[in-house]
Amino acid sequence: MKPEIFNIIINGVGGQGQLTLLRILAFSALKENLNVKWSELHGLSQRGGSVEVHLRFGKKIFSPLVCQADADFILSLEFQESQKALYYADSKTQFLINETITPIPGEAIPEKEEILKFLEKFTKKIEILPASKICQEKFQKEVLSGVFLLGYALNKKFLPLKKESLFEGIKKVIPEKYQKENFEAFETGFSFKF
Repeated sequence: MKPEIFNIIINGVGGQGQLTLLRILAFSALKENLNVKWSELHGLSQRGGSVEVHLRFGKKIFSPLVCQADADFILSLEFQESQKALYYADSKTQFLINETITPIPGEAIPEKEEILKFLEKFTKKIEILPASKICQEKFQKEVLSGVFLLGYALNKKFLPLKKESLFEGIKKVIPEKYQKENFEAFETGFSFKF
């Protein structure tokens, strides 16, 4: 049974494909006859700055923004950025985090254990995957890590959508010449054992 409303935050840094993932998920939810609203909240996306998108779907949605402590699923495409989504998290929130860290000029790279310890104060439902590394090794394209993570999230039932709907979303959003590799990345994530 689908929830009344499902709230998703996707965040990371510019160039990681947050808007593409947002469109894939939005179209997938529309294919399932759900009411869908979304919003883009981003900074210097073309310069590697923070990018955050909101997606809400369900029977009746009135606002595109996820409220404080109301996210059901947070997909962080960059490890450090996961901390910025904590405003939307509580103990029920499922995090799925790409293990990659993008260095911030002039700043020390934080220890992953420190970030994880901080996140665990809010929720224990956290999974961290080396998605960028896997996609770079398998496809020579790190940017496929977002679609890889969608496949993983669907298999783990973090998303209340059907596989066929997500396939339709990929077909609708991704240009035809890149669809094959995106389907492969999705299936690789779907079958990934952690």
